[in-house]
Amino acid sequence: MAQMVVIYRKPQDVAAFDRHYFDIHVPLAKKIPGLRKYEVSNGRIVTPVGPADVHRIGTLYFDDLAAIERAFASPEGQAAGADRRIYAPDDSGVQMFLFDTRDV
Repeated sequence: MAQMVVIYRKPQDVAAFDRHYFDIHVPLAKKIPGLRKYEVSNGRIVTPVGPADVHRIGTLYFDDLAAIERAFASPEGQAAGADRRIYAPDDSGVQMFLFDTRDV
């Protein structure tokens, strides 16, 4: 299994961000080929030492890293990537991590 974790900093307009994210982006992303599961954070996000400047975390699951590469090369993946630049245009407000996982 592989994951893509996307971390969004707190936007200036939280309501507009959430409206676009849930009404437009999530439905687009759920059409990406090879997507096995899509989870989003719910409620506040904290660190062991207190609040974080993070508004939302999205975790997308795929079979492996190659599946993620194929997924985002597809028209649906390209559309989701382009849409992310609409509701979160400042790349400094977004972190993405892609990795394979294993059970231990």
